[in-house]
Amino acid sequence: MMDKDTFFQTKTTLNIGGKILDLSKPKVMAILNITPDSFFSGSRFSDEDEILKQVSEFLKEGASIIDIGAYSSRPGAEDVAEDEELNRLIPVIKLLKTEFPDIVLSIDTFRGKVAGEAVKAGAHIINDISGGELDKSMFEVIGRLGVPYILMHMRGNPKTMSTLTDYNDLLMDVVSYFSEKINRLKALGVKDIILDPGFGFAKTAQQNYRLLKDMDNLKIFGLPVLAGLSRKTMIWKSLHVKPEEALNGTTVLNTLALQNGAVILRVHDVLEAKQCIDLIEIYNKS
Repeated sequence: MMDKDTFFQTKTTLNIGGKILDLSKPKVMAILNITPDSFFSGSRFSDEDEILKQVSEFLKEGASIIDIGAYSSRPGAEDVAEDEELNRLIPVIKLLKTEFPDIVLSIDTFRGKVAGEAVKAGAHIINDISGGELDKSMFEVIGRLGVPYILMHMRGNPKTMSTLTDYNDLLMDVVSYFSEKINRLKALGVKDIILDPGFGFAKTAQQNYRLLKDMDNLKIFGLPVLAGLSRKTMIWKSLHVKPEEALNGTTVLNTLALQNGAVILRVHDVLEAKQCIDLIEIYNKS
């Protein structure tokens, strides 16, 4: 597929366990947090019946990918031991694979061992907020696993990132960061890479909005772009509301992200994101 306003060809498929996920029309990734401390209480799930009910609803509403997180990445989040992360994740992966055999599962982790165990249990995609920085084994693990990898831009870690927002040129820093890491991943044989600009991670609200406006520049890499804007601080603090009241703002920014090249929306609210995608498609065809 050739973007109408660029000469760069963007990859529009992912290999999901031997099956092809087509990104020529944007897809919704639903957030399933199995942590006790996610910033948005509406995304936390712990009971098996509650998890199955919520995931069933996500799928009915149009989610193509379920992203499971067992380690909160909110600013200031406390560390979670590797064994605890695995103890939270693996039973849920097995539960969902049993109940929904065709489900596509993404695992939100920065640990190579967790990535390996999760894929062994049936997961398909690794979503690493640290871009391989918090576990230097991650890239080699992804190369061995042969699964799609979501490469996000961040500085520091969840405890320190809010203090690391000084950039000479944010866009150029992000582009340089991605360029170096993409080259390393490709050298290791990783074929499916998704880029995530990392909204809210080591960036001020103003920087987040600037990056959203400039996001279409990431097309130079020819790789799919994921936007994770759902109910983030840049929305609810700017509007002087609570995260629970940030759905409308999320939809506005998801619309802008789609117009600026995003092909995956990572969200708490699947139905509204899917409607956003459908309306943008109608608008673009008119």
